Parts: sequence; C-alpha cells; structure tokens
Amino acid sequence: MDPTLAPAPYLSIIIPALNEAEALTTTLPHLVANIGTGIACEILVCDGGSTDGTAAIAHTHGAQLLLAPRRGRAAQLNHGAENARGEVLYFLHADTLPPANFGHIIRRALAAGFRSGCFRLRFNVRHWVLRTSSWASRFNAPHFQFGDQSLFVQARLFRRLGPFNEQLLLMEDVEIVDRIKRLARFVVLPQSVVTSARKYLQHGVVRTEFTHLVVHTMYVLHLPQPAIARVYRRMLKKK
Repeated sequence: MDPTLAPAPYLSIIIPALNEAEALTTTLPHLVANIGTGIACEILVCDGGSTDGTAAIAHTHGAQLLLAPRRGRAAQLNHGAENARGEVLYFLHADTLPPANFGHIIRRALAAGFRSGCFRLRFNVRHWVLRTSSWASRFNAPHFQFGDQSLFVQARLFRRLGPFNEQLLLMEDVEIVDRIKRLARFVVLPQSVVTSARKYLQHGVVRTEFTHLVVHTMYVLHLPQPAIARVYRRMLKKK
C-alpha cells in the first residue's frame, strides 16, 4: 500500500542515525514490542550517510529509511519531521529504549493537557555518576531536558514552533525544549527510558559527565557555539 494513501499513524518515531546498525538491531524490535496494543505508528530512521548496515537493519525491521540531505542531528531530526505523518512526533536516539507501553503513556499525557514531554533517564550500566544523572533527570527545570530522555511533541505544535536549530553545533535538544516550554505545557514523565552508556565507557564516566557539565554551563551563559564545540572536542579527545 502506498503510505501516502494509508491512514495517518498516531505516532511518528523519528530516529537520527549515523552508523547505528548495532544499536538499531536492538532498538527497532524493542519499539514494536513495547509501543502498546492499538497504537498506530511509523518508524523513520533518518540516516546521515551511514557506511555500515544501518539501511539494511532499518528495512529488515520495517522502518522507513530517509536519507537526510545534510548530516547532523538537528538536520536529520528536521528531515524526519518534514516527512512524518503522525499526530505526535517522538524523537528518539538510536541507542535509547522507551518503557513498556510507551505509546499509551504518551497518549495519556497528551490527554491530560500536556502538549509535549519526555521521560526520565536510566543508563544500561551501574555507576554512581550515572545514577546521580538519572536521579536528576526527573526535574522539569529550564535548560535541563536532553535528547537522551527522548522527546514527544504534538505535530501541530512542532510546526508552529519551528524546526530544530541547525545553526547549533551542540545543545539543539535543550534549545527546542526551552522553546516548547514558552508555548505549551511540558511534562517529565515518571517512567524511564534506558540509554546506552557506550560514550561514557569510551571516554571515562567521570570525564564525560564533567564535559557535559562544562558544555551545559557554557550554553547557559550564551557563549559562542564554536567555542563550546572546541571545548567539547578537546575534553573528550582520545588520549
């Protein structure tokens, strides 16, 4: 069936990817198994030019592969949103697993009057720094929600809001949530997504978390994006 002629799904799950075949092998079947009975969805994998098996994995698990015209998380998310047909857009990292029945959880939040929101965060490894970060993810504070927590937003609100800011080298997730909160009710749900700690393990948990704190502080202080990006790369440069 031509997808343009099929009834519009309730939920459009939008996943930016660049060489994420390994992560998607777990994430895509997890989404199908845990969205919840009766929730119609489409899964859009927005590829930034992968050279591994990302495309094959997406097709194998019934996801729609979109080739983004520009590489970069913000650009790939925007390309997914442009092609999405759902009432609700759900932006998700390739290595993040939503909770059981997440489609129904999102639907209940919207029915309660929230037009956007995210989940709390847990990591797939145990470390006191990551447990602290997970605990802090419950707070609905300014500049405090990150892409690892995933993000759902009514499609009509997203279109009114405008796209992810592609001029930002980092923190595009924080910036769009700040804009959402100025227009609509935003909720941090009590359930948690589980995200991979692979980048923390690659660079060191304490080092990576300290880097995130520095970058976040620089963003809040409105320092130039090129400077923030330089600090990020320097602090996480492999020894």
